[in-house]
Amino acid sequence: MDVWQLGNTSVRSALRLRDGLTALASSSLQGNIRKKEGDEAFRRLLGERGVVSLGKDATNSVGRKWRSAMAKLGFLYPPVEKSWKFAQNDLGPMDMITPAGRALIMSETVPAMHECFLRALATPLSLSKNGQTFSPLRWTLAIIIELYHQKEDASISFMEMSCIVQATDPIVGLEQTVERIKLLRQQRATEKRKKGFDKEYYSQVSLSNGYKPATLRDYADMNIRYLKATGMVQSKGKGISLIPEKRSLAVELAQHLLSNQPLLELYRSLCLGAPLPTDELPKAREILKDLLQKATTYGLSDDLDEKDWETSQTINRARYRIEERINNKKEELYASQQERQWREIASYMNLIASNKRKYNKNSIPYGEAPAYLEWSIWRAFLAIDTLVNKPFKVRCFQVDQDFLPVGTAPGGGPDLIAEFSNCVLVIEVTLSESSRQEAMEGEPVRRHVADLMQQYDKPVYGLFIANRIDTNTAETFRKGVWYTQNDYRQNLLITPLTLEQFSNFFQTIFETGQARPETIIKLIEECQNARCNLDSPSWKKEIENIVSRRIAFYKRAK
Repeated sequence: MDVWQLGNTSVRSALRLRDGLTALASSSLQGNIRKKEGDEAFRRLLGERGVVSLGKDATNSVGRKWRSAMAKLGFLYPPVEKSWKFAQNDLGPMDMITPAGRALIMSETVPAMHECFLRALATPLSLSKNGQTFSPLRWTLAIIIELYHQKEDASISFMEMSCIVQATDPIVGLEQTVERIKLLRQQRATEKRKKGFDKEYYSQVSLSNGYKPATLRDYADMNIRYLKATGMVQSKGKGISLIPEKRSLAVELAQHLLSNQPLLELYRSLCLGAPLPTDELPKAREILKDLLQKATTYGLSDDLDEKDWETSQTINRARYRIEERINNKKEELYASQQERQWREIASYMNLIASNKRKYNKNSIPYGEAPAYLEWSIWRAFLAIDTLVNKPFKVRCFQVDQDFLPVGTAPGGGPDLIAEFSNCVLVIEVTLSESSRQEAMEGEPVRRHVADLMQQYDKPVYGLFIANRIDTNTAETFRKGVWYTQNDYRQNLLITPLTLEQFSNFFQTIFETGQARPETIIKLIEECQNARCNLDSPSWKKEIENIVSRRIAFYKRAK
């Protein structure tokens, strides 16, 4: 059997498709993103809007891959194939944004985005061995639920996804598939040399289905990412498990594994946004009641009234509120764990500072270094702790169910706002390094700090972090001036640090037991005191000296 693919391996981060759709919607390219000219124009658009990083791509494959992923999920009207036995006009104009795509563009929260992907991937469009169609998402959920019923670990490991799950369908049989997973687990558990066993198992599967082991791993990585985009599953190691609050919905989705619907009906449903059990009033009520029970385990009370239960729409809105409150509780728990994760946080900062994508167990998906930079700095300040504001108020970017970044913070506001009892720290990060850095960051960073100064009655400091600080950027922050609309002069305290400097300082204060907000503020204040009588090149050198001296001081005092 062929391995099923939910997207394509060039667009692994499914939630980023929204950025591409948003860029396309605001352009004149809809319906004109094919052939050489269309491929070039779409690739250029994605690059100009910051959706992808444009390297050398003589064949303009970036545009084709993004177009293909969007169409596969029904966010663009796909090209109708002759074998489908209906015409393009029966479905919709090729490469135009569909109602489902518009819904994704309008989604402003991660749960709303999850629902768009859930509707897409719940649509049974993959071909099974007997010619019926099935949804790999529903099939995967059914396997996890069956593992639970058999009192097995109710998760799917990366290896199980690679070698078994993604190469099966409901025709193979649910019990038979679960038995294969159980047998793999039993065999692997008795092996002392796990790596050798894994290599041999991948080789055997490769011989039987014709896919190279590396290809199986690539497809599994991509499929897991797209499954997570539905909000139904979360990471467990490198594999996945069911999100407990979504169990009732998962059971409903797993009831219907095969379809005989005509393809035209299925594709129309895909492009409109396929129906879900929660669209029906009885099921919506049942799922919300189950969610409310789960909420009590997080110490959350039922604050719903009669109007919340009237229609499926009001019920689902109430469900979103409860899910958000549960997610906030989970995020607070995640924040409390960061102090113990400081070494991992530092390793991510060092990865980005060295322009690498992978080191040991940590990796950064291709093209997502800007988002991971904001994420790692957010985690750093969660680790330093004693924040007044909640962790979800510190970050201005969105995270998924595993608290990984969905994208960067939107323009118009700072990247991070860390409020402590006696001060506020406005944190801005960037990977830009050239003289364009000042043009891109100088005005927004100063404006964001100035805006926060008017909102708080406590000192507001700015911290700017980049791989390299351009001297023109340093000069802008050294002067540190902003005028309000009433011509009131504000003196800004913005300190530029390289990511390497911040990472080294961060590691040192944890190694020496000095990980407190005051330690960071003292560093910032000393850097600010040094700016008055220096030009910008000298100030940059003095900042380096200050960081080095403080690191040496804490190490000596340990």
